[in-house]
Amino acid sequence: MKTDAYNARLLLVEIALIVLALLFLAPFYFVLANSVKNFAEILINAASLPKVLRWDNYVHAWKVLQFATTLKNSLLITVFSNIGLVIISSMAAYRLARRPSRFNRMLLAVFVAAMVIPFQAIMIPLVKVASWFHLINSIPGIVVCYFGLCVSFTIFLYQGFVRSIPFEIEESAKVDGCSPYGVFWKIIFPLLKPMTVTVVLLNSLWMWNDFLLPSIILQQKDLRTIQVAINSLFGEYTNQWDLALAALVMSVVPILIFFLALQKHIIEGITSGAIKG
Repeated sequence: MKTDAYNARLLLVEIALIVLALLFLAPFYFVLANSVKNFAEILINAASLPKVLRWDNYVHAWKVLQFATTLKNSLLITVFSNIGLVIISSMAAYRLARRPSRFNRMLLAVFVAAMVIPFQAIMIPLVKVASWFHLINSIPGIVVCYFGLCVSFTIFLYQGFVRSIPFEIEESAKVDGCSPYGVFWKIIFPLLKPMTVTVVLLNSLWMWNDFLLPSIILQQKDLRTIQVAINSLFGEYTNQWDLALAALVMSVVPILIFFLALQKHIIEGITSGAIKG
């Protein structure tokens, strides 16, 4: 009786989870199915399967949005922002974790507090400061902006992970004559690999899909990112859903491959930084 009740309960849970999974997958179905329909067919019934697969939507979207250029812009922003954030944040977190002075503890508290400030609250001051330093309409300029916006979260994750590394490892390296920079780059930084993969993945997901910051910093057409370019297909009188959905699928593919390749490191990095620290 207990076995039968347990199996019945487990079956109900599995059915509920399957239904929940289908609900989460429904948006992906709508995007994929409608990306190969013409505009009229989307308006008639967006939930139906396509009668004819119109792959020319992808070709047309590639040409209209100058997708090669927008893809290059998104890649440059994401790659260089992550490189800078990893270097700056890992070194800063190492210093904050290994030198717990009153000033460093206060500085860490400031970084943590900055994480709860919404971007909309600092959007106008950020644009003014970016204009003063000539960062508007510049790929390096938006990379610097991402440094400022992402550094708090990245330092928070790194410093928790650094605290989990035994201090005796550094002492042994110093006894062998290793310099402070040598200790960090040769001993500590390689041990930060799980957290480095985690912060790169999380920051990449945000930067790649970000619309608001690129739309206010990169105003020239040849500097648009993928999300800003897709938004140009929607206007006051026309909404080109067929091209927009095809472009959306193309924009998801690179970051999806990147995510699937590195997803196993997410839980490892976060749990190591949060629990051990």
